[in-house]
Amino acid sequence: MRFLALTVAACALVTAACGVTSSDPAPARSTSSSCATSQLRISLTHTGALGGQAGGYLRFTNDSTTACQIEGWPAVVALTASGQATTLKHAQSTMYGAWHVPASLPVVKLQPGDSAYAVVAADDQPAGAASCPAPYVRLRVSPPGSSSSVVISAWLPGAGTDLPACAAASGSPTGEISAVTPLSSLPN
Repeated sequence: MRFLALTVAACALVTAACGVTSSDPAPARSTSSSCATSQLRISLTHTGALGGQAGGYLRFTNDSTTACQIEGWPAVVALTASGQATTLKHAQSTMYGAWHVPASLPVVKLQPGDSAYAVVAADDQPAGAASCPAPYVRLRVSPPGSSSSVVISAWLPGAGTDLPACAAASGSPTGEISAVTPLSSLPN
């Protein structure tokens, strides 16, 4: 077993060393790569309440020195102060942000400093006679196609509250996230 571990470690060192000392030129990049979480600064902007929903726009800003592209739905888990986690569902349309899923999702190319957006929203009124539970205070966000995430505040300054955790009449959570889109596709 020890021999196997030493062999694997030696192979890893040789592979790493070969990659560093290779005289082969770096491959040319003909297109942008997918945006990695480490390339992006993720924040919440354009917050408020409208049409029975409170929310905002998740902003994905390319904080690196190379272009990348982003497409699809981010994975967002909303967290309460007590740590209860709820995965936000993929929205087909939202009242907040007046977003509707297009026939084909846009591929948004981000040059350094450019941003793309996704609407995050939840109902801000209780269903029936029920009351809304404690709101979500943090959002764990993974860009589309990424398994790594960042945690940001769920505070909505424009609404004066954290992201609501109200449930639908069926009891299911109402929190949702749109696909990523250019800001020009959203009211701003």
